[in-house]
Amino acid sequence: MKIKLYGYKKCATCRKAEQYLKQKELPYEFIEITEHPPNANQLAKIAELSDVAPKKMFNTSGEQYRLLKIKEQLPTLTDPEILNLLEINGRLIKRPLLTDGKRATVGFNEDIFLRTWG
Repeated sequence: MKIKLYGYKKCATCRKAEQYLKQKELPYEFIEITEHPPNANQLAKIAELSDVAPKKMFNTSGEQYRLLKIKEQLPTLTDPEILNLLEINGRLIKRPLLTDGKRATVGFNEDIFLRTWG
């Protein structure tokens, strides 16, 4: 199954992930995360498959994270509330997100990519 890469073309780590997939000759589909973010169910599945808690799926260095004061809200937010926030604002999501439905990764870490995507 083709890997879905949710990313942002101007993002350096998204470009690294794309390079990685090209070098490994892995088929993938690039999905612009700011225009077509995954929905809450997809995000929950990615969190589960990647073993990353929903609260760790925020792009903490992003402008939206600071503007919306997510850090201050985080302690009181439930997982469903977090997933709904991420679903409606793709700029809040840590990138890149990759999934093939059976495996997933959040962000770019070469060691994790090697273990997950080969």
